[in-house]
Amino acid sequence: MKEGIHPKYYEVEVRCACGATWKTRSTKQVLHLEICSNCHPFYTGRQKILDTEGRVERFTKKFGAQTVEGLKKAAATKTTAKSTTKTKKPATGASA
Repeated sequence: MKEGIHPKYYEVEVRCACGATWKTRSTKQVLHLEICSNCHPFYTGRQKILDTEGRVERFTKKFGAQTVEGLKKAAATKTTAKSTTKTKKPATGASA
């Protein structure tokens, strides 16, 4: 490595707004975070859906709580309905 072109590498204590702290290494001497993996909703499982003007309720009312199993059942009933309509025999021959 060339001398004098690399930044200094410090051992720092990272502090989150939630109070969690841990040690790491960084080119900055002080690291303060607003959110970390201990308090982030995605990682903790406490994610909240912000309902703006009832949009979530309107969506679930219109489409229902769709699941993969429900969609598969709907597709299966749709294909069975199509197969029963195809079993009708068209009229053949001319009546004179």
